Amino acid sequence: MTERRREMAPSTSNLKQLLKYQSKCLRLEMFDGQGQLVLIVTHFIIKLCSEDDEIIILLKSLEDSAKLCWIYSRHSEEDRKFSTMFWNFITQLKVFFEVPNFKRTANPNEVVAAFVDLLLELLEEILHRRPYFIHGKVEKFIQTLKMELKFLITFLGDTPSQLTELETTKIVLKDIEAVANDVGSFLYSFFLNKDRISIGEMNKSLSDLLRNVELVKESITTHCFTVAHIWSSRMTPKIAVVSLSSVDSILDYIEDRINNDDRIADVKDQIRTIHQNLTNLKNGIKELEIERCQEREEFSMQFFYVAYEVEYIINSFAPVSYVTLRLLQVIEKIKPMRMQLQELKKNDAGMLKDAKYPRKHITLPGQRSLIGEDYLYGFKDAEMEILKSIREEPRQIQVISITGMPGLGKTTLANRLYNNPMIIQHFIRRLWCVVSRTHRRRNMLIDILMSIDIDNKEQFLNMEDEMLVERLYKSLKGRRYIFIMDDIWNVNAWDDIKRCFPDDDNGSRILFTSRNMDVAVMTSYKSRRNYPLRFLVEDESWDLLQQKVFNEEQCPPELVDVGKKIAGNCGGLPITIVMIASVLKNLEKKPSSWMKVAENITSYISKETNEYMSVLEESYNDLPMYLKPCFLYIGVFEKVREIPVKKLIMLWHAEGFIGKVERKSSEDVAQEYLMDLINRSLLLVAKRKSDGRIKSCTIHGAMHDMCSRLAEKDNFVKVITDRLSIYEQHHCLSIRSHSIPSFSRPFGLHIHSLLGHLPDTSAFIFSSLKHLKVLDMSTLDLSLYNLTGIEVLAFLRFLAVSSIPSSIEIFKNLEFLLVDNKEVVEIPVLLSMVKLRHVHFSGGAQFSKYWRQELQDESFQKSNLQNLSSIFIYDENDEKVLRFFPNLRILKCNFTVFLDSSEKCYRYPAFNYLTQVEFLDISFRPCYESDDISLKLISLPLNLRKLTLRYFDLSWMQMKKIGELPNLEVLKLRDDTIEGKQWDTNEGEFIRLRYLELDAVQIEHWNVSDDHFPVLERIVLRSCYLLEEIPYSIGDISRLQKIEVHGCAKSIEDSAVQIQEEQRDLGNDLIVTISGL
Repeated sequence: MTERRREMAPSTSNLKQLLKYQSKCLRLEMFDGQGQLVLIVTHFIIKLCSEDDEIIILLKSLEDSAKLCWIYSRHSEEDRKFSTMFWNFITQLKVFFEVPNFKRTANPNEVVAAFVDLLLELLEEILHRRPYFIHGKVEKFIQTLKMELKFLITFLGDTPSQLTELETTKIVLKDIEAVANDVGSFLYSFFLNKDRISIGEMNKSLSDLLRNVELVKESITTHCFTVAHIWSSRMTPKIAVVSLSSVDSILDYIEDRINNDDRIADVKDQIRTIHQNLTNLKNGIKELEIERCQEREEFSMQFFYVAYEVEYIINSFAPVSYVTLRLLQVIEKIKPMRMQLQELKKNDAGMLKDAKYPRKHITLPGQRSLIGEDYLYGFKDAEMEILKSIREEPRQIQVISITGMPGLGKTTLANRLYNNPMIIQHFIRRLWCVVSRTHRRRNMLIDILMSIDIDNKEQFLNMEDEMLVERLYKSLKGRRYIFIMDDIWNVNAWDDIKRCFPDDDNGSRILFTSRNMDVAVMTSYKSRRNYPLRFLVEDESWDLLQQKVFNEEQCPPELVDVGKKIAGNCGGLPITIVMIASVLKNLEKKPSSWMKVAENITSYISKETNEYMSVLEESYNDLPMYLKPCFLYIGVFEKVREIPVKKLIMLWHAEGFIGKVERKSSEDVAQEYLMDLINRSLLLVAKRKSDGRIKSCTIHGAMHDMCSRLAEKDNFVKVITDRLSIYEQHHCLSIRSHSIPSFSRPFGLHIHSLLGHLPDTSAFIFSSLKHLKVLDMSTLDLSLYNLTGIEVLAFLRFLAVSSIPSSIEIFKNLEFLLVDNKEVVEIPVLLSMVKLRHVHFSGGAQFSKYWRQELQDESFQKSNLQNLSSIFIYDENDEKVLRFFPNLRILKCNFTVFLDSSEKCYRYPAFNYLTQVEFLDISFRPCYESDDISLKLISLPLNLRKLTLRYFDLSWMQMKKIGELPNLEVLKLRDDTIEGKQWDTNEGEFIRLRYLELDAVQIEHWNVSDDHFPVLERIVLRSCYLLEEIPYSIGDISRLQKIEVHGCAKSIEDSAVQIQEEQRDLGNDLIVTISGL
């Protein structure tokens, strides 16, 4: 459906409003909720029909009439007109209560499934509203009918497309369509008419319907046995990326169902056998050492598909006969897998790798550069610095690495260095080798020897490996050489050949170009230098684009603005600029033509050459299996946006991507995953925290395009901008549209994540998305929507909302709760949620009265919560509540002083009993009680590593206590006042402090010695208007790296500059940054 059509879709806002507030008009509904049923059908029709259809024209008239009803008084002529029109509209709806004739879908079963979905939505609303006649047997019948319809949707999606052409399949599908039409007729007859409803007739109709459904189910089972030999489930996801950590959670779930689900009692033995076989296979895969072997990855994916299929079958709303059949098929799939695993164990990992990736040609210097030797704008400084390092630094071998993401120009710079006259003159031997991701030792040796003796190629090709090693070693012994290893992916390539390179203390050099910043670090040499290449700035990008498009000529004036836009949209990546320049060269030189390119850079490059994408994809292909899903998950975030690392890691955790590593916390493992992706140049650091850890990251536009394309191709992440299919096959859906004109709601147990700008909750059948682990509804005001079915989301681990669902405690597996509230809310009792470890309230929260009343009992269950922000502490009862969170590591809170009932005095809350807290952020809220009383010190946890204090009057003694905290690394004082406006530090204080921030602190004098902050690395002063100067002894702190001054007095700026100059004279490289606010 096009954007134009969506914009022209009729509104139902006035109709909805009028039906909700019936007091404004004549009574329309025969029972409570009838109008809502009409609206549900209306929304279905809007998606189904075009704007010139008769029913849509009638709907527009009805909407206009509803609008007039709000203007005129009750019982007016407009009211009577609307009532007549409303029931006439309902009469016209009858034709839509049977399977529509709709051809705009590739899946032949989807039309029937979409209609069944409509029936489900109506049944859900009826059960939610519970009109007066829905009780007893009627209610049970409707509940049963709802479950049976879910099975029919499951079967329709589960039927392979090749089977739909069989005559027996066509008969079954016709039977399903007939039953769906019968249910539609039942719903219209009983729920969309003016007649009084007969409960007896409704009972009889429901009984007949359920009998017909049973007959269809028997027909389905018979049919499935008939075609079992050619059955291949559509609904089992073919995700081409898999994490064994995710499989662990599937196996845990299957085991839980075996122990706790009575519905599967008749097939428990089969499931138990399958679970044991899958567990054995998983353990066998983990024992394999061939991490990047193609065979291992393919086998792991096959294993994942089978495990997922079992999980799917168990939850498929299916009768026992159907489940039995499907489980037998799974058992047959597992049998050959055990044999495959044994074969994999026998094979040598190295042989597999070499057999899979043979080298087919020799690459010489200059052959790989896509940017060109003539371009040097971004490299001048780097080239001169590397040349200096090569010629002047130590005599022993030094490893120099040029790193960065693909396309930055690493090979171009290496080529320039290789051919630089100073290099040619300085070194007796110059050697070159292109390593590539799938290196082989023999080919590398031949490459290297040919770079110094190309005439003996045939001789080298006929030599044994050891002869090649000896030949190379002798040619270098006693000679000063430089060896360039271009495109090295891991240190193993260097380890394979390093014994060929003698270290004669004569200034020889090894130079790597790599996408991986860790390569040089992992070598055994003590002397190592890394030179990460930067992205081009706007002017450099524009200069390169002009040079490649126009050579020495000037760009025509009318193309300058759009040309600069194109250059800017390339994100400073030279390879992108060069590729797009080749497109522009062959394009007519018109602003309109160039503007089309500016709006879709990647599309034009992809049409021009596959080499561009293949260069980027190599980085993905090199990832170990456990990192691939972590990288592809980046596709859920919008392009160019900063990605908050905290949220990213939460999502990885919730999805089960983080593996278990002995003696390491899952948070530490996740941080290692993140750093691995950064070191491989797949992610970029955007911002760092005060303690040096990464706060947010970004991904280059070209990498994001590649990530999104691979994620969708591999059925992993799909970005939805226009339509949703009822059988979405992707692991994760990222919604980028506030209005989705979907023919039907997504129905699938394989969807694990829903994120983005979700439309209203009616777009999803939560009860049919039971395997959701991630749900981000923060864009919705949940108080306005019916969340029917959300209670079945037993697997939910990550939930982002704008308000707290009333039944939050039902999510027993929830680990991460983010509430984007605008006002302070009450925290529900979370102690029953034993897995919950991270809770964040954007607008603040307070403990409810229930907490205070129920938690007086000290034996009450303690929480495993580790991160809580931001809460308000009003009195000693709130303080007592905090005692039930002994595992807290991070706490952000606001408090005021309160009366201690036992001590009969005012005091601050105590925090010393929170022994695990490492990060504490406190804002003080002054009150009249605190103005004229002497307060005791804040008791702080001794384990603190990071402390932030706001709006406090800090005594000298309090500052002394803070300074004595043994593990404190980061201290931020914001809008605080220090007693006497003077801060005197003492020896033995702040022994581990690395970061100090004083923001709007009321202080005039600061007396300090260089041994008071022995490991301080960074000082930030912001809006300290009273402070006269920075103590000059600060500059003598040996580890100090940076002083930042923002919006302070001129005297502070001058003292910072003077400290910098003194340190520069002593040979120390101290950075000083000065700015206004």
